[in-house]
Amino acid sequence: MTIPYLLGIDIGTSGCKVGLFTVDGELRCQASQAYETHYPEPGGVEQNPDDWWNAASTLIRRIIRETGIAPREIKAVGVDGQSGALVPVDQRGRPLIRAMTWLDRRTARQCEALIGQIGFETLFSVSGNPVTPTYVTGKILWLKERKPEVYKETRMILQSNGYMVYRLTGRPSLDVSQGNGIHAFDIAACRWDEALAERIGIDPRVLPPIHECHEVVGEVTARAAEETGLAPGTPVVAGGLDAACATLGAGALHPGEVQEQGGQAGGMSIVMDWPIKNERLILSRHVVPGRWILQGGTVGGGSLNWLKRTFAGNEPDFFNAVEEEASRVKAGSDGLVFLPYMSGERSPIWDPDARGVFVGLDYSKTRGHIVRAIMEGCALALQHNLKTAEQSGVSIRTLHCVGGAANSRLWTQIKADVTGKLMKVPSSDSATTLGAAILAGLGIGLYRDAEEAVRRAVRIRREHRPDEANHALYRKIYGIYIETYERLKDMFPRMGW
Repeated sequence: MTIPYLLGIDIGTSGCKVGLFTVDGELRCQASQAYETHYPEPGGVEQNPDDWWNAASTLIRRIIRETGIAPREIKAVGVDGQSGALVPVDQRGRPLIRAMTWLDRRTARQCEALIGQIGFETLFSVSGNPVTPTYVTGKILWLKERKPEVYKETRMILQSNGYMVYRLTGRPSLDVSQGNGIHAFDIAACRWDEALAERIGIDPRVLPPIHECHEVVGEVTARAAEETGLAPGTPVVAGGLDAACATLGAGALHPGEVQEQGGQAGGMSIVMDWPIKNERLILSRHVVPGRWILQGGTVGGGSLNWLKRTFAGNEPDFFNAVEEEASRVKAGSDGLVFLPYMSGERSPIWDPDARGVFVGLDYSKTRGHIVRAIMEGCALALQHNLKTAEQSGVSIRTLHCVGGAANSRLWTQIKADVTGKLMKVPSSDSATTLGAAILAGLGIGLYRDAEEAVRRAVRIRREHRPDEANHALYRKIYGIYIETYERLKDMFPRMGW
């Protein structure tokens, strides 16, 4: 009797990751490969969709070779991807340009013009999101204006995982969790508002068919099988947004449960049973039917990597060493506060001019103080997002922590103390690919529903409960953290000399 396997493919911002799982969530093998990011002009940030495909194909073949499994043992494939990537394809499904990623900022003028033309409230009421360069809408209008010959050839607008599903199956699709990228997507009804699309200036005919994230879009074609090593006819589901798949893979599927991801670009996703809108956060459908997620993101997670790169050189075992040093510093870092805005900041302040700041330095401060203050600053940024969501009436119960920072017991405990919430840590380094694989299993009926899938496939390794004394202290520090930014925000734009 053969063991059924599920394959999850993650098209991330910096690289592709592929994971092979059993139905019970056991990670049999995971591999990753980076791809190049292009900066063709000021504000432009692009990736070649064929690089995504080549990376995924290489990794799938490697996993099949290294595990020795038969391709037929892989029963279904799920794909997740970065948000906000524009992939216009021609009638044969070939990309017409490199993908404009969510980091691309060239569309600010088109976004401003669209708001002036239609109005913020109309666009926000349908999509649940403000119009900014992060999303796909402005990119479509930029393409139409700047490269009209390309727009004229465009037969379908795809996003990152939709393009990969197309390469696997030959069928275009948009999963509901990526619908928020285009402001003609009705976030409550999960359908295209074709009248609004036409008002925006988007031909509804280039908008792909919408699928639930676990819905089977098609099967692996003979050509895709030859390139990847997968068996022809393997079912492929629509997949979803990387943050939403990580939320499922972390075991967060009930209202009030939160996926918290600490890494180079940290973030949080709050599960809701109704689309509560907040213009300072990001709203999308969850990959779980009947659920939505309200998301926030921060850039501060890379601050420890910056510290190591800048001051530690080749010091062996740096992260374990500094965690031990930071653990000897009491909560509050003896009056040292850090704003983790090392590359501007995303939600909820959306301030590209913001900068990292240490407040309270003196000769008594050690490296341990600096490290603990960085950890606390990132936790305070998380709390800022959570508090912003709660102001809209969103309920928050527990946080499920994934990503590299979740491997740090100290950092996770600091987040529990700052937020006052219970922290649950599942397998932290494979939540995103696991979420995509779970969708594949749901699509072919290996799980009855998402509840059964999480019960079988997601395992909580440890929990962190907040220390009430520390939480009381951090409530005071949070006020100082917010006030520090408010006092400095007008100064940041003047510091670009």
